[in-house]
Amino acid sequence: MAVAGGVIALVFVLPYLVMLIGSFKSRAEILQVPPTYLPQEWLPSNYVDMWSTPETPLPYNLVSTIVISVCATLLVLAVAAPAAYYTARFRFPGRLVFLLLVLVTQMLQPTVLAAGLFRQFVTLGINDTWLAMILVNSAFNLSFAVWIMHSFFAAIPRELDEAAALDGASRLQILRRVTMPLVWPGVVTAIIFTFVACWNEFAASLVILTTAENQPLSVALTKFVGQYESAWQYVFGVSIVGIVPVVILFALIEKRLVAGLTAGAVK
Repeated sequence: MAVAGGVIALVFVLPYLVMLIGSFKSRAEILQVPPTYLPQEWLPSNYVDMWSTPETPLPYNLVSTIVISVCATLLVLAVAAPAAYYTARFRFPGRLVFLLLVLVTQMLQPTVLAAGLFRQFVTLGINDTWLAMILVNSAFNLSFAVWIMHSFFAAIPRELDEAAALDGASRLQILRRVTMPLVWPGVVTAIIFTFVACWNEFAASLVILTTAENQPLSVALTKFVGQYESAWQYVFGVSIVGIVPVVILFALIEKRLVAGLTAGAVK
């Protein structure tokens, strides 16, 4: 089993390893036939040079990606947590219809609605801004966050809420101090899914963000691929830079995943 697991892990890791090694090669060596597995000359300077290339203002693109992804994730959590809690704890007219409508939005993709969103944001005067993309990313990831957290909230016994209410806790205090720690695994899942989706979003950003400085890394990456010539060493380098924050996020948040399964049970 260990050998099989190692082989499977190698299959998934190998493309990233090839990309990492390729980022230290020159463009000529990457296109060399037959290809070389390791660089004949290691070029760590690629990671310095790519930040000042004329094709794209990469530092601004990185800042844009971070701001949009973080703000959209926080907005999704701020809206999805109360919505999921309320739909799981209360029965109200139209509850099932509301949940179905939330699910239907997951079937729509930014690619399909990009043209309509562009026209709408032009009318509102927020086209080509971070705010526009924060709203787009939040809207298209909100449904998944609501559904995943709804299932976790529904699994928490109501008696915990009632006991906290008898102790004088308000509804907001119950949600924040009692229920949220118990559904932390669902919150973690929503955070990871939302952040990664926002970080990798491409189609809507390509249409809505027209200024080079406002575009995220996913769009800026395409600027290194031209019709007649492509800077593959920079493509690999930017791709590695784009992967690292997601890996760091998962590494930091994964430590809290198991603790969240039991946290709050004694409150």
